Amino acid sequence: MEFTEEQINRYSRHILLPEVGGKGQKKIAKSKILLVGAGGLGSPAALYLAAAGVGTIGLIDSDVVDLTNLQRQVLHHTPDVGRPKVLSGKEKIQALNPDVSVSMYEERLTAGNALKIFGDYDVVIDGVDNFPAKFLINDACFFAGKPLVHGGILRFEGRVTTIIPKKSACYRCVFKAPPPPGLVASCQEAGVIGVLAGIIGTIQATEALKLVLGIGRPLTDRLLDFDARKTQFREIKVRRNQNCALCGEHPTITELFDDGDPYAGCAMRPSA
Repeated sequence: MEFTEEQINRYSRHILLPEVGGKGQKKIAKSKILLVGAGGLGSPAALYLAAAGVGTIGLIDSDVVDLTNLQRQVLHHTPDVGRPKVLSGKEKIQALNPDVSVSMYEERLTAGNALKIFGDYDVVIDGVDNFPAKFLINDACFFAGKPLVHGGILRFEGRVTTIIPKKSACYRCVFKAPPPPGLVASCQEAGVIGVLAGIIGTIQATEALKLVLGIGRPLTDRLLDFDARKTQFREIKVRRNQNCALCGEHPTITELFDDGDPYAGCAMRPSA
């Protein structure tokens, strides 16, 4: 593919980077990145990936915009209240960058549709807010062989990690199963500082672009925690668990299954 003069001008700050250049920008333009959840984490990730010139952005979300979302879900504006998030998101992405194609999936992610959807993408970004959905995304990426950028936020704390199937620790290596319902508070119950979604979602977008470009050191086998109150990052090293039910030497999870009700944009983690 060849860029027009306008596109060269648009992406000039990328092209100036030796690690990106024209070849790297073409990789970005050919890439396909799926955002599972068009909420708090998906919003900043979508905007920065669109600005970067990602060729295709997929948005999967069955929810509509609620007034309470606007405190952190910057992909949506006040007039969007009551509208499907995928439609609102597509409009904002293409208004920012008409070069980007947006695929909308106004549906819940399930064991029945995950592999079919994931198969069309290069990288998957987890922007959901509940643990059954996070485990489903992790398992689907493993079976589909797709890199996953996990993110979660709650109150003033956020976390990011990148998972490369069969090469790095997966989500189940660290957290074996979703916690019992009600054990861990949700953002709806405990609250979340809105700007935290921007910080964590933007780091997720950074990880996705690094994977597309094949540069830098991804956050594999590392959990990057951020405490907004202290403005402090902490890195926790993890490793593949040989006894992991999904990616261990003797797996007991050999197919996808639904373990609850997927959706929306801010869960942190179950107790380790």
